[in-house]
Amino acid sequence: MRIVSASALALSLLVLLAAAASADTGAKIIERCTHGQSLSGFSQKDYRRALQELPTEVEEYSDCASLIRRAQLAAAGGGGGGPSGGGLTATPLSPSERSALTRAPRSGGKRLNVGGQLVSPGVVHADVSSALSSLPDPLLAVLAFLLACAAALGGRAIFNGVRARRSN
Repeated sequence: MRIVSASALALSLLVLLAAAASADTGAKIIERCTHGQSLSGFSQKDYRRALQELPTEVEEYSDCASLIRRAQLAAAGGGGGGPSGGGLTATPLSPSERSALTRAPRSGGKRLNVGGQLVSPGVVHADVSSALSSLPDPLLAVLAFLLACAAALGGRAIFNGVRARRSN
């Protein structure tokens, strides 16, 4: 009876150790990414786990999610992965794109037709709402709090000024 319970205990310990080791691979991939080390040599399951476990700070303030996806794609394609995305290649330029690219520096500040749209150099068409929506939520909360404090102080100053004039 003791042999059966000892073997069952050993088997359950092995299962727990294997689960802990597989859970640790996601953290290992994330750690390697944040330290700029190679991400190759892991299974698709490990890459998926790393993407699921990726902390929001790392995802927001680094390109680790992109690097892990590239390594995952490289591993799926059988190419040599890594943070540089070894198996990925750029699409070559067409002759018209190449000539437009060589004309761009010589055009000065004139508008250019790029891909059927007129583009003005140095002009960024951005919406204020898109700029605010790209900010992290805690920063938006601090900005809203500061704005509310400024409005309260301004309102109080106006109220005190009006009261001072009425008392004179």
